[in-house]
Amino acid sequence: MAELLVDAVRGGASVGFPARLTTVEAADWWRSRAAAVAAGSLLVWAAGPSDRPTGTVSLALAQYPNGAHRAEIGKLLVHSGARGRGLGGALLTLAERAAADRGRTLLLLDTETGSPAERLYRRAGWTALGAVPDYAADPAGTLRPSTFFYKHLAATA
Repeated sequence: MAELLVDAVRGGASVGFPARLTTVEAADWWRSRAAAVAAGSLLVWAAGPSDRPTGTVSLALAQYPNGAHRAEIGKLLVHSGARGRGLGGALLTLAERAAADRGRTLLLLDTETGSPAERLYRRAGWTALGAVPDYAADPAGTLRPSTFFYKHLAATA
């Protein structure tokens, strides 16, 4: 998982880390998510071999009583060598179904405006709320706008 995150950052993905991210730092970040995964507030899926995943997506379940109907998509990553084959869309669909299975009817996410991820979300039927200028720094440290999206789901649980 660490190598997947480093690959995304080195490829220019604005996923919260600077270009100098090391595999050790990435592994530490993933380990820091373990408590949330164990508590059930964060769900994480990986695609591909367990020793070298080619993709991942996370779903953060809102923990406030007034937010029990919503969740947030995070860290949808596809290794640079596996892109263009539908894995990102499949991971997104998996997270959407898991959210619906847990009674979540509203999903949220944000992504760098103009990025390939933004095009993926639009194709998958997500609705853009708008863009916030200078919301997050890209790996080079340049502030970029982020577009916020939502999607309504039909609960299956």
